[in-house]
Amino acid sequence: MAQATTEPVLLPPGPRTPRTVQGLKFLTSRRSSVGALARRYGPAFSLNLPIFGKTVMISDPVLVKDLFTTGGDLVGRATNLGEVLGPGSTFSLDGEEHRERRKLLVPPFHGKRMAGYESIVEEEVLREIASWPEGAEFETLPGMMRITLNAILRAVFGAEGAAFDELRELLPQAVLVGSRLAVLPPFFRRDLGSRSPGAKMRRYRRRYDEIIDTLIAEARADPAFEDRADVLSLMLRARHEDGSAISNRHIADELLTLLTAGHETTATTLAWAIERIRRHPELLARLTEEADAGGSELRQATIWEVQRVRPVIDGTSRRTLQRIRLGEWVIPENHVVMVSIALAHASRDRFPDPSGFNPDRFIGAPPDNYTWIPFGGGIRRCIGAAFANMEMTVTLRTLLRELTFEPTSAPGEAYHSRGIANAPGDGGRVVVYRRPGAYRPDGTASAVAGVRQA
Repeated sequence: MAQATTEPVLLPPGPRTPRTVQGLKFLTSRRSSVGALARRYGPAFSLNLPIFGKTVMISDPVLVKDLFTTGGDLVGRATNLGEVLGPGSTFSLDGEEHRERRKLLVPPFHGKRMAGYESIVEEEVLREIASWPEGAEFETLPGMMRITLNAILRAVFGAEGAAFDELRELLPQAVLVGSRLAVLPPFFRRDLGSRSPGAKMRRYRRRYDEIIDTLIAEARADPAFEDRADVLSLMLRARHEDGSAISNRHIADELLTLLTAGHETTATTLAWAIERIRRHPELLARLTEEADAGGSELRQATIWEVQRVRPVIDGTSRRTLQRIRLGEWVIPENHVVMVSIALAHASRDRFPDPSGFNPDRFIGAPPDNYTWIPFGGGIRRCIGAAFANMEMTVTLRTLLRELTFEPTSAPGEAYHSRGIANAPGDGGRVVVYRRPGAYRPDGTASAVAGVRQA
Protein backbone atom coordinates (compact mmCIF):
# COMPACT_ATOMS: atom_id res chain seq x y z
CA MET A 1 0.00 0.00 0.00
CA ALA A 2 0.98 3.63 -0.43
CA GLN A 3 2.69 5.33 2.50
CA ALA A 4 2.60 8.89 3.83
CA THR A 5 5.91 10.63 3.25
CA THR A 6 7.74 13.92 3.50
CA GLU A 7 10.06 13.13 0.58
CA PRO A 8 10.29 15.61 -2.29
CA VAL A 9 7.53 15.30 -4.88
CA LEU A 10 8.47 13.04 -7.78
CA LEU A 11 5.84 12.68 -10.49
CA PRO A 12 6.01 10.45 -13.57
CA PRO A 13 6.63 12.12 -16.93
CA GLY A 14 3.81 13.29 -19.16
CA PRO A 15 2.84 15.65 -21.96
CA ARG A 16 3.62 19.35 -21.63
CA THR A 17 0.76 20.55 -23.81
CA PRO A 18 -1.67 23.06 -22.26
CA ARG A 19 -4.35 21.80 -19.90
CA THR A 20 -7.13 22.68 -22.34
CA VAL A 21 -5.49 20.66 -25.11
CA GLN A 22 -5.02 17.65 -22.84
CA GLY A 23 -8.60 17.95 -21.65
CA LEU A 24 -9.99 18.18 -25.16
CA LYS A 25 -8.17 15.02 -26.20
CA PHE A 26 -9.26 13.25 -23.04
CA LEU A 27 -12.93 14.11 -23.60
CA THR A 28 -13.12 13.51 -27.36
CA SER A 29 -10.77 10.57 -27.89
CA ARG A 30 -10.06 9.28 -24.40
CA ARG A 31 -9.17 5.68 -25.19
CA SER A 32 -6.88 6.39 -28.12
CA SER A 33 -5.13 9.33 -26.46
CA VAL A 34 -4.55 7.43 -23.20
CA GLY A 35 -3.27 4.44 -25.16
CA ALA A 36 -0.84 6.66 -27.08
CA LEU A 37 0.43 8.20 -23.83
CA ALA A 38 0.96 4.75 -22.29
CA ARG A 39 3.01 3.66 -25.30
CA ARG A 40 5.16 6.77 -24.95
CA TYR A 41 5.54 7.03 -21.19
CA GLY A 42 4.79 3.58 -19.83
CA PRO A 43 2.35 2.38 -17.11
CA ALA A 44 2.49 5.67 -15.16
CA PHE A 45 2.29 9.19 -16.53
CA SER A 46 1.15 12.66 -15.50
CA LEU A 47 -1.71 14.69 -16.93
CA ASN A 48 -3.37 18.04 -16.24
CA LEU A 49 -7.08 17.76 -16.94
CA PRO A 50 -10.19 19.90 -16.58
CA ILE A 51 -12.41 18.77 -13.68
CA PHE A 52 -9.75 16.42 -12.26
CA GLY A 53 -6.80 18.84 -12.27
CA LYS A 54 -3.29 17.43 -11.87
CA THR A 55 -3.54 13.68 -12.32
CA VAL A 56 -1.30 10.63 -12.31
CA MET A 57 -2.57 7.82 -14.55
CA ILE A 58 -1.50 4.30 -13.61
CA SER A 59 -2.11 0.79 -14.96
CA ASP A 60 0.70 -1.32 -13.51
CA PRO A 61 -0.86 -4.02 -11.26
CA VAL A 62 1.67 -3.41 -8.48
CA LEU A 63 0.79 0.29 -8.35
CA VAL A 64 -2.92 -0.51 -8.69
CA LYS A 65 -2.75 -2.89 -5.74
CA ASP A 66 -0.84 -0.37 -3.67
CA LEU A 67 -3.46 2.28 -4.38
CA PHE A 68 -6.46 0.01 -3.75
CA THR A 69 -5.07 -1.21 -0.42
CA THR A 70 -4.28 2.30 0.86
CA GLY A 71 -6.45 3.44 3.76
CA GLY A 72 -9.04 6.17 3.69
CA ASP A 73 -6.80 8.42 5.78
CA LEU A 74 -4.43 8.81 2.82
CA VAL A 75 -6.70 8.72 -0.24
CA GLY A 76 -10.35 9.61 -0.73
CA ARG A 77 -12.97 10.03 -3.44
CA ALA A 78 -12.15 11.88 -6.62
CA THR A 79 -15.31 11.47 -8.66
CA ASN A 80 -17.93 14.03 -9.69
CA LEU A 81 -20.70 11.47 -9.47
CA GLY A 82 -21.49 12.39 -5.89
CA GLU A 83 -22.25 15.96 -6.96
CA VAL A 84 -24.84 14.62 -9.40
CA LEU A 85 -26.28 11.89 -7.17
CA GLY A 86 -26.43 13.87 -3.92
CA PRO A 87 -24.54 14.20 -0.61
CA GLY A 88 -26.01 10.96 0.73
CA SER A 89 -24.60 8.85 -2.09
CA THR A 90 -21.71 6.50 -1.38
CA PHE A 91 -19.85 8.42 -4.09
CA SER A 92 -20.01 11.53 -1.88
CA LEU A 93 -18.73 9.97 1.33
CA ASP A 94 -15.23 9.60 2.69
CA GLY A 95 -13.48 8.09 5.68
CA GLU A 96 -15.47 6.61 8.54
CA GLU A 97 -18.81 7.77 7.12
CA HIS A 98 -18.07 5.91 3.88
CA ARG A 99 -16.96 2.77 5.72
CA GLU A 100 -20.11 2.70 7.86
CA ARG A 101 -22.41 3.26 4.88
CA ARG A 102 -20.84 0.37 2.95
CA LYS A 103 -21.30 -1.83 6.00
CA LEU A 104 -25.02 -1.02 6.03
CA LEU A 105 -25.34 -1.75 2.30
CA VAL A 106 -23.78 -5.22 2.46
CA PRO A 107 -26.91 -7.17 3.60
CA PRO A 108 -29.10 -6.31 0.57
CA PHE A 109 -26.40 -7.58 -1.76
CA HIS A 110 -25.18 -10.54 0.26
CA GLY A 111 -24.66 -13.74 -1.64
CA LYS A 112 -27.50 -15.50 0.17
CA ARG A 113 -30.00 -13.03 -1.27
CA MET A 114 -28.88 -13.50 -4.88
CA ALA A 115 -31.01 -16.62 -5.36
CA GLY A 116 -34.13 -14.59 -4.55
CA TYR A 117 -33.22 -12.00 -7.16
CA GLU A 118 -32.50 -14.54 -9.91
CA SER A 119 -36.16 -15.28 -10.58
CA ILE A 120 -36.85 -11.54 -10.95
CA VAL A 121 -34.13 -11.21 -13.59
CA GLU A 122 -35.32 -14.27 -15.52
CA GLU A 123 -38.89 -12.99 -15.54
CA GLU A 124 -37.73 -9.63 -16.89
CA VAL A 125 -35.66 -11.29 -19.63
CA LEU A 126 -38.66 -13.35 -20.77
CA ARG A 127 -40.88 -10.28 -20.67
CA GLU A 128 -38.43 -8.34 -22.82
CA ILE A 129 -37.62 -10.95 -25.46
CA ALA A 130 -41.31 -11.69 -26.04
CA SER A 131 -41.35 -8.62 -28.30
CA TRP A 132 -38.03 -9.23 -30.04
CA PRO A 133 -38.40 -9.78 -33.80
CA GLU A 134 -37.16 -12.93 -35.50
CA GLY A 135 -34.88 -12.82 -38.50
CA ALA A 136 -34.38 -9.03 -38.50
CA GLU A 137 -31.35 -7.25 -37.09
CA PHE A 138 -31.98 -4.88 -34.17
CA GLU A 139 -30.18 -3.18 -31.28
CA THR A 140 -30.04 -5.08 -28.01
CA LEU A 141 -28.89 -2.18 -25.81
CA PRO A 142 -32.38 -0.65 -25.31
CA GLY A 143 -33.77 -4.05 -24.34
CA MET A 144 -30.90 -4.73 -21.95
CA MET A 145 -31.54 -1.34 -20.37
CA ARG A 146 -35.18 -2.30 -19.76
CA ILE A 147 -34.23 -5.70 -18.31
CA THR A 148 -31.67 -4.35 -15.86
CA LEU A 149 -33.73 -1.32 -14.86
CA ASN A 150 -36.85 -3.36 -14.17
CA ALA A 151 -34.83 -5.94 -12.24
CA ILE A 152 -33.12 -3.40 -9.99
CA LEU A 153 -36.40 -1.54 -9.44
CA ARG A 154 -38.11 -4.73 -8.31
CA ALA A 155 -35.16 -5.69 -6.12
CA VAL A 156 -35.11 -2.23 -4.52
CA PHE A 157 -38.84 -1.72 -4.00
CA GLY A 158 -40.17 -5.25 -3.96
CA ALA A 159 -43.29 -4.60 -6.02
CA GLU A 160 -44.67 -2.85 -9.05
CA GLY A 161 -47.21 -0.05 -9.29
CA ALA A 162 -47.77 3.49 -10.52
CA ALA A 163 -44.62 4.80 -8.83
CA PHE A 164 -42.63 1.92 -10.32
CA ASP A 165 -43.93 2.77 -13.79
CA GLU A 166 -43.04 6.44 -13.43
CA LEU A 167 -39.53 5.65 -12.22
CA ARG A 168 -39.13 3.30 -15.15
CA GLU A 169 -39.77 6.26 -17.47
CA LEU A 170 -37.91 8.91 -15.47
CA LEU A 171 -34.66 7.15 -14.58
CA PRO A 172 -33.28 6.43 -18.08
CA GLN A 173 -33.65 10.13 -18.92
CA ALA A 174 -32.00 11.15 -15.65
CA VAL A 175 -29.17 8.65 -16.12
CA LEU A 176 -28.38 9.91 -19.61
CA VAL A 177 -28.29 13.56 -18.52
CA GLY A 178 -26.51 12.84 -15.23
CA SER A 179 -23.77 10.71 -16.80
CA ARG A 180 -22.97 13.52 -19.22
CA LEU A 181 -22.98 16.15 -16.49
CA ALA A 182 -20.56 14.07 -14.42
CA VAL A 183 -17.81 14.46 -17.03
CA LEU A 184 -18.39 18.18 -17.60
CA PRO A 185 -17.08 21.15 -15.57
CA PRO A 186 -19.27 22.34 -12.64
CA PHE A 187 -20.48 25.34 -14.65
CA PHE A 188 -22.61 23.05 -16.83
CA ARG A 189 -24.36 21.54 -13.81
CA ARG A 190 -26.01 24.92 -13.12
CA ASP A 191 -29.49 25.86 -14.25
CA LEU A 192 -28.72 27.71 -17.49
CA GLY A 193 -32.27 27.75 -18.77
CA SER A 194 -35.10 25.26 -18.98
CA ARG A 195 -33.46 23.26 -21.76
CA SER A 196 -30.00 23.12 -20.20
CA PRO A 197 -28.75 19.78 -18.80
CA GLY A 198 -28.52 21.26 -15.31
CA ALA A 199 -32.14 22.42 -15.37
CA LYS A 200 -33.35 19.07 -16.72
CA MET A 201 -31.45 17.21 -14.01
CA ARG A 202 -33.02 19.38 -11.32
CA ARG A 203 -36.53 18.64 -12.65
CA TYR A 204 -35.81 14.93 -12.74
CA ARG A 205 -34.42 15.03 -9.22
CA ARG A 206 -37.39 16.93 -7.78
CA ARG A 207 -39.84 14.41 -9.17
CA TYR A 208 -37.65 11.48 -8.11
CA ASP A 209 -37.53 12.78 -4.53
CA GLU A 210 -41.33 13.12 -4.47
CA ILE A 211 -41.76 9.52 -5.62
CA ILE A 212 -39.23 8.17 -3.13
CA ASP A 213 -40.85 10.08 -0.25
CA THR A 214 -44.16 8.40 -1.13
CA LEU A 215 -42.57 4.95 -1.36
CA ILE A 216 -40.79 5.41 1.98
CA ALA A 217 -44.05 6.39 3.66
CA GLU A 218 -45.84 3.41 2.11
CA ALA A 219 -43.10 1.01 3.19
CA ARG A 220 -43.15 2.24 6.79
CA ALA A 221 -46.95 1.91 6.87
CA ASP A 222 -46.88 -1.64 5.50
CA PRO A 223 -48.06 -4.08 8.21
CA ALA A 224 -45.49 -6.55 6.88
CA PHE A 225 -42.68 -3.96 6.94
CA GLU A 226 -40.48 -5.95 9.34
CA ASP A 227 -40.65 -9.02 7.11
CA ARG A 228 -40.00 -7.27 3.78
CA ALA A 229 -36.72 -8.18 2.06
CA ASP A 230 -36.54 -5.45 -0.60
CA VAL A 231 -33.56 -3.09 -0.52
CA LEU A 232 -35.65 -0.07 0.51
CA SER A 233 -37.02 -1.83 3.58
CA LEU A 234 -33.61 -3.16 4.55
CA MET A 235 -32.17 0.36 4.36
CA LEU A 236 -35.04 1.80 6.39
CA ARG A 237 -34.45 -0.78 9.12
CA ALA A 238 -30.65 -0.41 9.05
CA ARG A 239 -28.98 1.32 11.98
CA HIS A 240 -25.62 3.00 12.42
CA GLU A 241 -23.34 1.88 15.23
CA ASP A 242 -24.81 4.59 17.44
CA GLY A 243 -28.34 3.28 16.79
CA SER A 244 -29.43 6.08 14.46
CA ALA A 245 -31.22 5.44 11.17
CA ILE A 246 -30.20 6.61 7.72
CA SER A 247 -32.04 9.84 6.93
CA ASN A 248 -34.71 9.78 4.24
CA ARG A 249 -32.69 12.19 2.10
CA HIS A 250 -29.61 10.01 2.28
CA ILE A 251 -31.72 6.95 1.48
CA ALA A 252 -33.04 8.75 -1.61
CA ASP A 253 -29.46 9.60 -2.69
CA GLU A 254 -28.23 6.05 -2.09
CA LEU A 255 -31.17 4.48 -3.91
CA LEU A 256 -30.54 6.79 -6.86
CA THR A 257 -26.94 5.59 -6.83
CA LEU A 258 -28.04 1.95 -6.86
CA LEU A 259 -30.70 2.49 -9.51
CA THR A 260 -28.48 4.43 -11.91
CA ALA A 261 -25.17 2.69 -11.41
CA GLY A 262 -26.93 -0.65 -11.12
CA HIS A 263 -28.52 -0.80 -14.52
CA GLU A 264 -26.68 1.22 -17.19
CA THR A 265 -23.25 -0.38 -16.82
CA THR A 266 -24.72 -3.89 -16.54
CA ALA A 267 -26.95 -3.37 -19.58
CA THR A 268 -24.04 -1.99 -21.59
CA THR A 269 -21.86 -4.99 -20.70
CA LEU A 270 -24.64 -7.34 -21.81
CA ALA A 271 -24.91 -5.53 -25.15
CA TRP A 272 -21.15 -5.93 -25.56
CA ALA A 273 -21.48 -9.63 -24.69
CA ILE A 274 -23.93 -10.14 -27.55
CA GLU A 275 -21.69 -8.11 -29.86
CA ARG A 276 -18.68 -10.31 -28.97
CA ILE A 277 -20.18 -13.80 -29.00
CA ARG A 278 -21.91 -13.24 -32.37
CA ARG A 279 -18.43 -12.84 -33.86
CA HIS A 280 -17.20 -16.12 -32.37
CA PRO A 281 -19.50 -18.89 -33.68
CA GLU A 282 -17.60 -21.73 -32.04
CA LEU A 283 -17.85 -20.04 -28.65
CA LEU A 284 -21.55 -19.34 -29.24
CA ALA A 285 -22.18 -23.03 -29.93
CA ARG A 286 -20.30 -24.06 -26.78
CA LEU A 287 -22.22 -21.54 -24.68
CA THR A 288 -25.56 -22.83 -25.97
CA GLU A 289 -24.57 -26.43 -25.31
CA GLU A 290 -23.46 -25.53 -21.79
CA ALA A 291 -26.69 -23.64 -21.03
CA ASP A 292 -28.78 -26.59 -22.19
CA ALA A 293 -26.75 -28.91 -19.96
CA GLY A 294 -27.18 -26.66 -16.92
CA GLY A 295 -23.52 -25.61 -16.74
CA SER A 296 -22.14 -22.15 -16.09
CA GLU A 297 -18.31 -22.16 -16.12
CA LEU A 298 -17.83 -21.03 -19.71
CA ARG A 299 -20.63 -18.47 -19.43
CA GLN A 300 -19.00 -16.92 -16.36
CA ALA A 301 -15.61 -16.89 -18.08
CA THR A 302 -17.20 -15.22 -21.12
CA ILE A 303 -18.68 -12.46 -18.98
CA TRP A 304 -15.30 -11.89 -17.33
CA GLU A 305 -13.63 -11.71 -20.74
CA VAL A 306 -16.24 -9.30 -22.09
CA GLN A 307 -15.60 -7.06 -19.09
CA ARG A 308 -11.86 -7.29 -19.78
CA VAL A 309 -11.84 -6.49 -23.52
CA ARG A 310 -14.81 -4.10 -23.48
CA PRO A 311 -14.78 -2.36 -20.07
CA VAL A 312 -17.70 0.06 -19.99
CA ILE A 313 -15.98 2.36 -17.48
CA ASP A 314 -12.62 3.85 -18.46
CA GLY A 315 -11.16 4.27 -15.02
CA THR A 316 -11.48 4.71 -11.29
CA SER A 317 -9.76 7.38 -9.27
CA ARG A 318 -8.65 8.53 -5.82
CA ARG A 319 -7.57 11.91 -4.49
CA THR A 320 -4.58 12.11 -2.18
CA LEU A 321 -5.34 13.50 1.27
CA GLN A 322 -1.64 13.58 2.19
CA ARG A 323 1.63 13.37 0.33
CA ILE A 324 2.19 9.70 -0.45
CA ARG A 325 4.77 7.40 -1.94
CA LEU A 326 3.26 5.13 -4.60
CA GLY A 327 5.91 2.81 -5.99
CA GLU A 328 8.81 4.98 -7.13
CA TRP A 329 6.65 8.10 -7.30
CA VAL A 330 5.96 10.71 -4.62
CA ILE A 331 2.56 12.31 -5.15
CA PRO A 332 1.58 15.54 -3.39
CA GLU A 333 -1.58 16.21 -1.40
CA ASN A 334 -4.79 16.96 -3.33
CA HIS A 335 -3.60 15.16 -6.44
CA VAL A 336 -5.73 12.72 -8.41
CA VAL A 337 -4.49 9.20 -9.04
CA MET A 338 -6.49 7.56 -11.81
CA VAL A 339 -6.40 3.85 -12.63
CA SER A 340 -6.92 3.18 -16.32
CA ILE A 341 -9.08 0.07 -16.48
CA ALA A 342 -8.63 -0.27 -20.24
CA LEU A 343 -4.82 -0.11 -20.00
CA ALA A 344 -4.72 -2.56 -17.08
CA HIS A 345 -6.86 -5.02 -19.05
CA ALA A 346 -4.60 -4.70 -22.09
CA SER A 347 -1.40 -5.65 -20.25
CA ARG A 348 0.60 -8.17 -22.29
CA ASP A 349 2.41 -9.26 -19.14
CA ARG A 350 -0.83 -10.25 -17.45
CA PHE A 351 -2.98 -11.27 -20.42
CA PRO A 352 -1.34 -13.08 -23.35
CA ASP A 353 -2.76 -11.80 -26.65
CA PRO A 354 -4.65 -9.04 -24.78
CA SER A 355 -6.55 -7.81 -27.84
CA GLY A 356 -7.94 -11.28 -28.53
CA PHE A 357 -11.32 -12.40 -27.19
CA ASN A 358 -10.60 -15.66 -25.38
CA PRO A 359 -12.88 -16.60 -22.45
CA ASP A 360 -10.91 -19.83 -22.00
CA ARG A 361 -8.16 -17.80 -20.34
CA PHE A 362 -10.44 -17.66 -17.26
CA ILE A 363 -11.49 -21.34 -17.21
CA GLY A 364 -10.16 -22.68 -13.93
CA ALA A 365 -8.37 -19.37 -13.37
CA PRO A 366 -10.65 -16.60 -12.01
CA PRO A 367 -9.38 -13.08 -12.65
CA ASP A 368 -7.03 -11.33 -10.24
CA ASN A 369 -8.44 -8.37 -8.29
CA TYR A 370 -5.61 -6.03 -9.33
CA THR A 371 -5.34 -6.86 -13.04
CA TRP A 372 -9.04 -7.37 -13.82
CA ILE A 373 -10.82 -4.35 -12.35
CA PRO A 374 -14.12 -3.53 -14.11
CA PHE A 375 -15.71 -2.89 -10.69
CA GLY A 376 -12.81 -0.86 -9.34
CA GLY A 377 -11.14 -2.09 -6.19
CA GLY A 378 -10.35 -1.68 -2.53
CA ILE A 379 -12.74 0.02 -0.13
CA ARG A 380 -14.49 1.70 -3.06
CA ARG A 381 -15.10 -1.39 -5.15
CA CYS A 382 -18.63 -1.40 -6.56
CA ILE A 383 -21.00 -2.56 -3.79
CA GLY A 384 -23.33 -4.09 -6.35
CA ALA A 385 -20.71 -6.19 -8.17
CA ALA A 386 -22.25 -9.50 -7.07
CA PHE A 387 -25.73 -8.35 -8.11
CA ALA A 388 -24.45 -7.17 -11.49
CA ASN A 389 -22.66 -10.46 -12.11
CA MET A 390 -25.80 -12.38 -11.19
CA GLU A 391 -27.87 -10.25 -13.59
CA MET A 392 -25.45 -10.88 -16.43
CA THR A 393 -25.16 -14.64 -15.89
CA VAL A 394 -28.93 -15.14 -15.55
CA THR A 395 -29.70 -12.90 -18.54
CA LEU A 396 -27.19 -14.61 -20.80
CA ARG A 397 -28.31 -18.08 -19.64
CA THR A 398 -31.94 -17.30 -20.38
CA LEU A 399 -31.15 -15.77 -23.78
CA LEU A 400 -29.09 -18.81 -24.80
CA ARG A 401 -31.83 -21.23 -23.75
CA GLU A 402 -34.59 -19.31 -25.46
CA LEU A 403 -32.99 -17.97 -28.63
CA THR A 404 -30.68 -18.90 -31.46
CA PHE A 405 -28.23 -16.12 -32.29
CA GLU A 406 -27.20 -15.64 -35.89
CA PRO A 407 -23.40 -15.30 -36.09
CA THR A 408 -21.86 -12.47 -38.09
CA SER A 409 -18.59 -11.73 -39.82
CA ALA A 410 -19.15 -7.97 -39.63
CA PRO A 411 -16.39 -5.86 -38.06
CA GLY A 412 -16.66 -5.30 -34.34
CA GLU A 413 -18.74 -2.35 -33.22
CA ALA A 414 -16.87 0.83 -32.28
CA TYR A 415 -17.07 2.46 -28.88
CA HIS A 416 -19.73 5.07 -28.24
CA SER A 417 -19.44 7.23 -25.13
CA ARG A 418 -22.68 7.80 -23.23
CA GLY A 419 -20.89 10.08 -20.78
CA ILE A 420 -19.66 7.63 -18.18
CA ALA A 421 -20.32 4.29 -19.89
CA ASN A 422 -18.82 3.16 -23.20
CA ALA A 423 -21.46 1.36 -25.24
CA PRO A 424 -21.33 -0.54 -28.57
CA GLY A 425 -21.53 2.05 -31.32
CA ASP A 426 -24.37 0.27 -33.12
CA GLY A 427 -26.20 -0.76 -29.96
CA GLY A 428 -25.05 -4.40 -29.85
CA ARG A 429 -26.99 -5.50 -32.93
CA VAL A 430 -28.28 -9.04 -33.25
CA VAL A 431 -30.45 -11.37 -35.31
CA VAL A 432 -32.35 -14.01 -33.31
CA TYR A 433 -34.72 -16.90 -33.81
CA ARG A 434 -36.78 -18.59 -31.12
CA ARG A 435 -35.71 -22.09 -30.33
CA PRO A 436 -38.19 -24.98 -30.38
CA GLY A 437 -40.13 -24.91 -27.14
CA ALA A 438 -39.01 -21.38 -26.29
CA TYR A 439 -41.23 -18.88 -24.49
CA ARG A 440 -43.36 -17.09 -27.06
CA PRO A 441 -45.25 -13.79 -27.12
CA ASP A 442 -48.53 -15.69 -26.80
CA GLY A 443 -47.49 -16.75 -23.30
CA THR A 444 -46.55 -20.35 -24.06
CA ALA A 445 -44.19 -21.62 -21.37
CA SER A 446 -40.67 -22.64 -22.37
CA ALA A 447 -39.76 -26.28 -22.38
CA VAL A 448 -36.15 -25.43 -23.05
CA ALA A 449 -35.65 -23.04 -20.18
CA GLY A 450 -37.97 -24.85 -17.81
CA VAL A 451 -39.49 -21.59 -16.68
CA ARG A 452 -43.02 -20.89 -15.65
CA GLN A 453 -45.14 -18.14 -17.08
CA ALA A 454 -44.85 -15.15 -14.79
